Amino acid sequence: MDGSGAGTNAGKRPNERLRSWFVRSGWSKGELARQVNRRARQLGAHHISTDTSRVRRWLDGEQPREPIPRILSELFSERFGTVIAIEELGLRSAHQSPSDSGVDLPWAGPQTVTLLSEFSRSDLMLARRGFLGTSLALAAGPALVEPMQRWLVPAPGAGPAPETAAQPSPTRLSGPGLELLESTTAMFRTWDAQCGGGLRRKAVVGQLHEVTDLLQESHPEATRRRLFTCAAELAELAGWMSYDVGLQPTAQKYFVLALHAAKEAGDRPLGSYILSSMSRQMIHLGRPDDALELIHLAQYGSRDCATARTQAMLYAMEARAYANMGQPSKCKRAVRMAEDTFSDAGADGEPEPDWIQFFSEAELNGENAHSYRDLAYVAGRSPTYASLAEPVMRRAVELFEKDDVHQRSYALNVIGMATVHLLKREPEHATALASEALTVAKRVRSERVNTRLRKTVDTAARDFGDVAEVVHFTDLLTAQLPETAEAV
Repeated sequence: MDGSGAGTNAGKRPNERLRSWFVRSGWSKGELARQVNRRARQLGAHHISTDTSRVRRWLDGEQPREPIPRILSELFSERFGTVIAIEELGLRSAHQSPSDSGVDLPWAGPQTVTLLSEFSRSDLMLARRGFLGTSLALAAGPALVEPMQRWLVPAPGAGPAPETAAQPSPTRLSGPGLELLESTTAMFRTWDAQCGGGLRRKAVVGQLHEVTDLLQESHPEATRRRLFTCAAELAELAGWMSYDVGLQPTAQKYFVLALHAAKEAGDRPLGSYILSSMSRQMIHLGRPDDALELIHLAQYGSRDCATARTQAMLYAMEARAYANMGQPSKCKRAVRMAEDTFSDAGADGEPEPDWIQFFSEAELNGENAHSYRDLAYVAGRSPTYASLAEPVMRRAVELFEKDDVHQRSYALNVIGMATVHLLKREPEHATALASEALTVAKRVRSERVNTRLRKTVDTAARDFGDVAEVVHFTDLLTAQLPETAEAV
């Protein structure tokens, strides 16, 4: 066997399902092969080396071995803006245990600790071996939303610990030690905002695994809750970083486990924040209906306990979902609610958790501008919605430009501004902004930033391929931001 994921070909028939998706994608065999190789490198599967002849064999009915089916599922899902399962591509997936592939997990403290410990340990081990994320599948629709609704169901009791779990031992954790864990989590969050998800992801996963070890000791109830809060924040951050570097199934699993930990901590505002991260991922994957259900669940669950800043963030994410569903009136209403609610942020002088501090005036403007921008795309590149987006996006860029911490957000909003100018048929201005974003992209390790920049430039090249500035920048991007990614 070569290193390209060759599999069974005995008695094969042409794979009409895969061929149908492939033809509609508009890709050539060479383009698909290159994308598979790039995604494999990103997963750490450096043994994968696909070429056009291998793609032709898949279309002819050859069944590739893992991780190729998972990679193809992710690539076609991103291409068409909706989750496309392995089976829909006419491919066979490897057997998966419920704890590896499912999101419908038991809502009980000991099981949550065990699953967090097992998954973080596997992540650390498999990342070294080069197979990170290859045994996971994305959940969507009722298979995702319905299990998350049990976040709000009162637990009947933790029950006995599973046989595989270690018996609790007396705690060695001091008060200062717990405070250090909490401050370290905040530090990791700052590093992520500055440097992107690719730089410190392994460190966050390692810290999460250490916290799960502590949770297997006996603690006073107050300490136990603080440890579960720390575990929830670290798992959410590990999920966010995984999402940022393109490891979507891994990200979803961390988000789900984070929500379980937040439930054990009794922290509903934190749970609503985790659900908002899951919602953002669903929008990215072209599932705005799922995103909206997750946001409504977050809003309902935290309606009587979330701060104004958190509520404003949830309204902004609701607007993004409505925008991508093509519902302008509901989108505009959610935007207004986000703005009105944000005006009350911090008014009562109550301290807010570190995880919501990112939602600043700059972030509010960025989210609302992207909602209007998304509406413009859904409405057939509407210049009206593009004009609504422009001043709000400009304000976001101005504010983020002064922010030394949130560099990834700055890059994403500069790219967003470039897309607005493409919608307004101003390719020269868009290219100048894309050049500014490229400077930042080279400083942060964020596949999300890189992908958005490439897609924006691809759109410019398709629509304005005869403009000299576009031609020049397309060549520059290819040279300075090659489509490679390191294992993280």
